Amino acid sequence: MTTFFKTLRNHWKKTTAGLCLLTWGGHWLYGKHCDNLLRRAACQEAQVFGNQLIPPNAQVKKATVFLNPAACKGKARTLFEKNAAPILHLSGMDVTVVKTDYEGQAKKLLELMETTDVIIVAGGDGTLQEVVTGVLRRTDEATFSKIPIGFIPLGQTSSLSHTLFAESGNKVQ
Repeated sequence: MTTFFKTLRNHWKKTTAGLCLLTWGGHWLYGKHCDNLLRRAACQEAQVFGNQLIPPNAQVKKATVFLNPAACKGKARTLFEKNAAPILHLSGMDVTVVKTDYEGQAKKLLELMETTDVIIVAGGDGTLQEVVTGVLRRTDEATFSKIPIGFIPLGQTSSLSHTLFAESGNKVQ
């Protein structure tokens, strides 16, 4: 045992570097664990809604998600599929994901869209602006503007979400 402590004392730089690396790794693993607990709690809450019985004369709610995979330096698709998609599917809604390929595509798609119960925007501030502009440009804007629009901030800065909600460094939240 004394040789172990002598080795640590004699190689103090390596010991310090190893301890720092071990501390960082433990902190990273704890963060991953907390993210998984948060995801699990959200999925369990969504499953409560998904398990509710639908009356025979009612239809399943349709949600259309406009996903900008280029947001957040190309990480938006992965973040959406990891954090938001399971919650949406467990909630009992019929989810349709529309991935935009170029700027202005969401506006054009919304002008052609027929019916949906909920519009969800997964991207940055620009994607949200495109969707709102597309809703306002419709000929039936009065009826279509009553559809709720949800926003999943996946952009690099997402200024709107920082303005509306308390800042959180956790991407899962």
